[in-house]
Amino acid sequence: MPIPSGFSVPNRLTAKQRAFRQLQEWIIDGTLKPGEKLNDGELASALGVSRTPVREALQLLNVEGLVEMNPGVSTQVTQVNGEDIAKILPPLAALQSLAAELALPLVSLGEIESLRRINTEFGEALERGDYHYALKLDEEFHGFVVERIDNPYIANTISTFQAHIRRLFFHNSIILSLKSVEEHEEILQAFERGDKEAVGRLVRSNWLRAVDAYYEALSSGGS
Repeated sequence: MPIPSGFSVPNRLTAKQRAFRQLQEWIIDGTLKPGEKLNDGELASALGVSRTPVREALQLLNVEGLVEMNPGVSTQVTQVNGEDIAKILPPLAALQSLAAELALPLVSLGEIESLRRINTEFGEALERGDYHYALKLDEEFHGFVVERIDNPYIANTISTFQAHIRRLFFHNSIILSLKSVEEHEEILQAFERGDKEAVGRLVRSNWLRAVDAYYEALSSGGS
């Protein structure tokens, strides 16, 4: 089980939180590969913590569906199925749409302009092929309204879905497109108009388009 060295971890987190975040990142980006068996002793040594926070972190990752725990047998990273995109994105799109509708009366014109700058940077990242940075900016764009409504129930659920979306991205199932730049601008214009129905509809369709893009790419690759 190869484990990177020299990585940095944020301060002010508990040992369990640090272990959870780092293990989640390694699973998402493929450092810990699908199907790989995890040894809590090796992980504890690599992370500089005891086995207890590692085991607690693995339990949280098990709940998220990123690891599979078989007590007394093994703990391993779950497999990646690209077609899970059709299971993950519809509920995520619905929650993001709801968050946007709830945020509508809270977002100022200044904040809309800040989001517009993020969207411009997002488009520039796509044009130069920096897809990892583009993904970060896309998450920042959509994450703003989730933070704005200050609802931990919605935010925590979205966070779990987002972990799987990022993992699908690293396994080439999520395709970022310049079409999203146009869709983001339409969303911002709906915010400026105060059009709640349009905001919800546009956010939902922006997320769901990735499902169609995945199957179109799959079909093209098989033809």
